[in-house]
Amino acid sequence: MAKVLWKFGDDISTDIIYPGRYMATVLPTETPQFAFADIPELNRLLNQDASVEGDIIVAGKNFGCGSSREQAVSTLKGHNLIIIAKDFARIFLQNAINLGLKIIICPEIEAEKDDELIIESDKIVNVTNNSTFNIKPLPKAHQAIIDAGGLIPYVRLKLSERFSHSK
Repeated sequence: MAKVLWKFGDDISTDIIYPGRYMATVLPTETPQFAFADIPELNRLLNQDASVEGDIIVAGKNFGCGSSREQAVSTLKGHNLIIIAKDFARIFLQNAINLGLKIIICPEIEAEKDDELIIESDKIVNVTNNSTFNIKPLPKAHQAIIDAGGLIPYVRLKLSERFSHSK
């Protein structure tokens, strides 16, 4: 079971996730401190160990709209968050797959801050309000990349498998 750390509405831009003034900091080890820097309460939750691996951010439609900055994804991955949204902006979605951010598309999701959710393979159960929502699955190839931790670990895995079979 995981807890909803924060709830957003629609059209959360990459500038809200990772403000542009921090673009000089691009290392994945450094970007997490600036996640949601302009939302002090959320930034504090993330940076003062009030969050735990697997905490959830719930959002409406078009999460990650705006610029194509990859740091908006790496800052979230650095906190080991799961992002559940009604849908994601196209470029953010591709960046999330490439970097291995745990994302879930759930068009009907209804949850509030502090709700407890159980994530199953095909649905999300909101234990707090006793409701269930279907997950829209990603294509298997995309999910495999996320499960591997991103595109680079996925390619390494596939090369390792290929060369271990060819011996």
